[in-house]
Amino acid sequence: MGERRLARLGEEFDVRVERRFLEIHPETPSEGRSVSELGYPPEQWARMMENLERMGNAEGIVFSERTFTTNSHKALLLAEAAKEDGPDIFESLNEGLFRAYFTDGRNIGNPRVLGEVAEAAGVPASRIRQAWSDAAYEERLSRDHAAASGIGITGIPTFIVDGRWIIEGAVPIEMLREAAKKLTPGKP
Repeated sequence: MGERRLARLGEEFDVRVERRFLEIHPETPSEGRSVSELGYPPEQWARMMENLERMGNAEGIVFSERTFTTNSHKALLLAEAAKEDGPDIFESLNEGLFRAYFTDGRNIGNPRVLGEVAEAAGVPASRIRQAWSDAAYEERLSRDHAAASGIGITGIPTFIVDGRWIIEGAVPIEMLREAAKKLTPGKP
């Protein structure tokens, strides 16, 4: 939802987006695990999913019922590598990964699934292999994780506006719009 809201904000304001990735549950095995193992009481999980569905409906996003969570490490490496193939391929991969996990309920911790999503997005096969073998991508993820930890970021999406304000979570577009207005003199 943050992506969709950011795109809408870009229609009104000149925004520069720099994507950095944060692995939330690195301890999750590659085969995934049941959401019941995340430790949320069932009532709280149900409320969170209802809220997610409501926000998704407002953005035209369909969510499948989430019964498992997955390890996103290889997907984040792939996304980091895909930045080098240009914004169109990166955006296609980003959307494909989101749809695979949240709409289709696929395990994006599985390299075969990631390969299929990446291929459909136009990521070259050589880049897919490079994403998981080149230590530079691991270093970037580690650097970004350390930077996020250093300023207290624990969730995604997080928006850092003009290096001064941190807005964490799937916030309403109005909140992002207000931050952009403060930075854009003369915008109503």
